[in-house]
Amino acid sequence: MTSTRKPAPPFGRTLCAMITPFTEGGALDLGGARRLAARLVGEGCDGLVLNGTTGESPTTTDTEKAELVSAVRDAVGDGVTLVAGVGTSDTRHTAELARAAQKAGADGVLVVTPYYSRPQQEAVAAHFLAVADASGLPVMLYDIPGRTGTRIEPDTMIRLAEHPRIVAVKDCSYDFLGAQKVLAQTELAYYAGCDEHVLALYAVGGAGCVSTVGNVAPAHIAAVLDAFDAGDTGRARELQLKATPLIEAMSGAGLPGTVGAKALLARLGLPAGPVRAPLLPADRETSDALLALHTRLMTEAPLTP
Repeated sequence: MTSTRKPAPPFGRTLCAMITPFTEGGALDLGGARRLAARLVGEGCDGLVLNGTTGESPTTTDTEKAELVSAVRDAVGDGVTLVAGVGTSDTRHTAELARAAQKAGADGVLVVTPYYSRPQQEAVAAHFLAVADASGLPVMLYDIPGRTGTRIEPDTMIRLAEHPRIVAVKDCSYDFLGAQKVLAQTELAYYAGCDEHVLALYAVGGAGCVSTVGNVAPAHIAAVLDAFDAGDTGRARELQLKATPLIEAMSGAGLPGTVGAKALLARLGLPAGPVRAPLLPADRETSDALLALHTRLMTEAPLTP
């Protein structure tokens, strides 16, 4: 089936890949998570992705993951979409986490390609189908081969789109041609998982974004898409390009996005806390540079034309 219309955004349009706040002692900071989630929603996010890469999911326990979803749900209410990361390298464990996320109050699940084992495409498809059948929640596929070692190939995406609960993709493939192929042949809602692609993917029919930079500039990221929707493509371009230095510093310069986001949130006086090992915190020079770029973005790109 060939689609010529833009897919409806099943999880909202502007989603933030929210960090997981910790206390200075390294414990889960549920109070901080509630405050940060409320701020993100108040400044333009219509959905939050919890327990993803930026949320340090490899180092949080199953119990912490469920507690985070429950706490954020309490903070933002029922009108905000929560997507819970449940992906692991083990299909059975992933299915268990999907059921736990549903019980905790999630509206959908983010499922990454199984990592380390490097499964063949038939096994990749079987994994996602099993997880989609494990709960009643809609599924956002997470294609990030730079971390997992394995693509979800476009033809596999097209096949998976036939499942009624597989509805979206968080695209970190850096394969823009492949993304357009899937967009042209399915109703999958494509979300830019790399902030430098927010406008580009949206312009060819993407549903929105799952933004790491949204942790520190949620209103700005939302404004890029607002301008495009309003037909002001020049303004959308301007806002996207103004954000580029901060995007590069947070995600494109060798620094894990989580590290940059937490360093900048801390400098802004917002809930963050330390990163968990094996990640290391940003040094003072890096956090100074991030703060300067954020200040420049807020000063040079006001959100009123």
